[in-house]
Amino acid sequence: MFAVLHIADFPLHAVLRSGTFDPGRPAALFDGNGKKSLVTAANATARAAGVVPGLTAPQAVARCAALAIHPPRPAAEAEARALLLATALNLAPVVEDTAPGAATADLRGADPDRVATAARAAAAHLVATGLPAAAGIARTPFLALLAARRSLPGEAIRIDDETAFLAPLPVETAEPPPALVPVLAAWGVRTLGALHSLPLADLTARLGAAGLALARRARGGDPRPLRAHAPPREFFAVHDLEEPVATLEPLLFLLRRSTERLALELRAARLAAAGLTLTLRLEEGPGHARGFRLPAPTADPDILLRALHTHLESLRTDAAITGLRLDVEPARPLERQPGLFETGLRDPHGFADTLARVSALVGAERVGTPRPADTHRPDSATLAPPAPMVPPPEPEPPHAPWGPPLRRFRPPLPARLEFATGERRPRYVWTERFAGEVSAVRGPWCASGGWWQPDLNWSRSEWDIALAGGGLYRLLRAGDAWFIEGEYD
Repeated sequence: MFAVLHIADFPLHAVLRSGTFDPGRPAALFDGNGKKSLVTAANATARAAGVVPGLTAPQAVARCAALAIHPPRPAAEAEARALLLATALNLAPVVEDTAPGAATADLRGADPDRVATAARAAAAHLVATGLPAAAGIARTPFLALLAARRSLPGEAIRIDDETAFLAPLPVETAEPPPALVPVLAAWGVRTLGALHSLPLADLTARLGAAGLALARRARGGDPRPLRAHAPPREFFAVHDLEEPVATLEPLLFLLRRSTERLALELRAARLAAAGLTLTLRLEEGPGHARGFRLPAPTADPDILLRALHTHLESLRTDAAITGLRLDVEPARPLERQPGLFETGLRDPHGFADTLARVSALVGAERVGTPRPADTHRPDSATLAPPAPMVPPPEPEPPHAPWGPPLRRFRPPLPARLEFATGERRPRYVWTERFAGEVSAVRGPWCASGGWWQPDLNWSRSEWDIALAGGGLYRLLRAGDAWFIEGEYD
């Protein structure tokens, strides 16, 4: 059993897919840019207005004044072809690039009902991405191609009764050689059913090998080995813009198309994206390049686009953008069973996107997880990237902490002190919360550091004081200022 994904008027729809084109507007593809260029393909709206292949540009515009004229774009066709083959590779590992707009998948041995459902889903996915694809399923590749050509976009036809399907089709469907067309017309053979009714031996004797081959195609052809398409080993997308752009929407449109295709290629290869590299080519200057490390490997196009969108929202370039390239770093997807007490993030990509948005607002240097700095200075911390998983709690120390715990005031309470005449021992302390006579003092304990760098130099002195009315506090002197740093329980 074989399945064919077919896109009618492939060059035209490849061009339309590459731009923000109104699907309801009539459009036609011409073989050049001059007035003598001819129509090679037209969409349904243009055909309804009388635009058919073979018309010149003035003739086509005379029949349809709103006609959008498009020249061929090989780059757009290559991108659409890659998307078509990636979709087919998600159906089966053996795929043939049969013709422009047609891909054949070898599904022999698969369940016919599941094949029909998967082929219909593949065609519907291509329709959603801007390519009106249809699917056909049959015993031979040629018969599956005929079924796909007669299927509606987004649908799939499975041929179970070959004779009933082939009989009413015109004889031109079997692609007879030009020399045999007048002969068949003279015989009155106009359908495949009529050709099939002729004795095979007599047809071969009169028309030779060409007639035998034609008769076999009229019967649906023979199964044949496919010319296997080699899947890509590098995953990237390149777009050269026709006109420079300076806004976000055209870039996001192209990046969405690219991420959809790259995600399909990754899934077909059983891989995921571990990182992205976006390169923008500018009208002037060296351009812009940015790498993205994803929190976890993924092949979800929405997640890939979200990472790019978050970066582009805060990007300002010195010149308009003329092209872009998106490279994907492939990796094996993570496959593991979560633990019963799993402490990992439920949505690491959503968490990373939120952090990126916050960083764009407040600055990357202000976003992170506080970590103690490598210094003896109290309350000194740095910001580190958040861990993807909450670490387990540290084991309890083997020895219980000595002394009462200190409850710090944040920020420390400014204090005024009264000293006894000729003594360095404080007698009275005032703060905005309390005041009282000092009954006992222990200290000082001095600490300093950063003396080798003037901007990091620090020093402090600490005392433990007890008030006559009750309360045990830590007294701090930093420079010429006094503070109550905390209260002991």
